[in-house]
Amino acid sequence: MFQLLWILILGLVLGALARLVLSGKQDIPIWLTTLVGIGGAWLGNGVSGWIGVRHTGGVDWIRHGLQLGCAVVLVAVASSLWAGRSSVRR
Repeated sequence: MFQLLWILILGLVLGALARLVLSGKQDIPIWLTTLVGIGGAWLGNGVSGWIGVRHTGGVDWIRHGLQLGCAVVLVAVASSLWAGRSSVRR
């Protein structure tokens, strides 16, 4: 149960940081920001395991940087898709 809570908190934090890193306004809802942050964490963990830096001594800065980078890319994609979706509805 606590792991699910941490996943949601991490997704919210990573999604919010990704929105701060991107310039301009990302007009996506908070639930989508959280889902994209969770996806970025998941992809970043996969990439860090693939290149062999998932478990290091101390703080895993490379893994966290990859998680944030993946979240930034996913927020950019999600915001462009969300904007396209809302313009079709109007």
